[in-house]
Amino acid sequence: MEPTGRAADRTDREAAGKTIGKAIGKAGDEQAARWNGPAGNAWVEAQDMVDALFAPLEELLVEAVPAGQGGRVLDVGCGTGGTTVALARRLGAEGECVGVDISGPMVEAARARAAREDARASFVRADAQDHVFEPAVFDAVVSRFGVMFFEDPVRAFTNLRRAAKENAGLRFIVWRDIAENAFMTTAERAAAPLLPDLPERRPDAPGQFALADADRVRRLLEESGWAGIELRPVDAACVLPETELIPYFSRFGPVGIALRETDERTLRRVVETVRAAFDPFVHGAEVRFTAACWQIDASASGG
Repeated sequence: MEPTGRAADRTDREAAGKTIGKAIGKAGDEQAARWNGPAGNAWVEAQDMVDALFAPLEELLVEAVPAGQGGRVLDVGCGTGGTTVALARRLGAEGECVGVDISGPMVEAARARAAREDARASFVRADAQDHVFEPAVFDAVVSRFGVMFFEDPVRAFTNLRRAAKENAGLRFIVWRDIAENAFMTTAERAAAPLLPDLPERRPDAPGQFALADADRVRRLLEESGWAGIELRPVDAACVLPETELIPYFSRFGPVGIALRETDERTLRRVVETVRAAFDPFVHGAEVRFTAACWQIDASASGG
């Protein structure tokens, strides 16, 4: 017999929930595969360059934590641990910064970095969206470009809220609108005619610009239990040695992924075409661009 009335509604909701759950699970598996494969390895290989490139944004996160007062801070999407170690130094001898990242290669690199620098930093390889953190233990939660890849942002930020102490601060840096960050899409725009299978960017999908919409960010955080939400536009001046430009765009992003599987002739054509497209950003021995970002602050208050 077919279910009817409320029973039918419940059956439909359960079926929909299972479908959504499967979709999220599949997408989560894709993210894990990406960051534990070539993408994660690329970040490890280029960690010094990336750290130098985004140093101005790291400073914004470090200054959110009182110097020398100890405490525990959670660094979400910690990557190779540069920000985590900097925060640990900021906290002082009585403090600890915990980094969490889904990428095994990057967590290993982060642990090695912390050991070299004798930093009070520890690392967890896990998906911050689902990891069971000890409740109410962190005095602050921070992230530099590490929270845009969640399949279910409300679930993720709710999980982070549970891990935060009452009145703990949240600060993260994300990219603003794609139109304001021409440098970040120059490679794929230039390469598109030569690489027709480049993935299309989908608004609100996990990825670099998933949290570009200020209204959406406020709604996600409010639904996750965060209060006192403030967004401040940040325009960071970033500098890259010109000698690092080709390694940069051939390693990262959609073009970097596609080039790992293309033939040598196409690779040469793409590199030549894309390098020329970056000419407006090249000034002698330096590549300069502005990273148009949001600095987002919130508080774990109100219960």
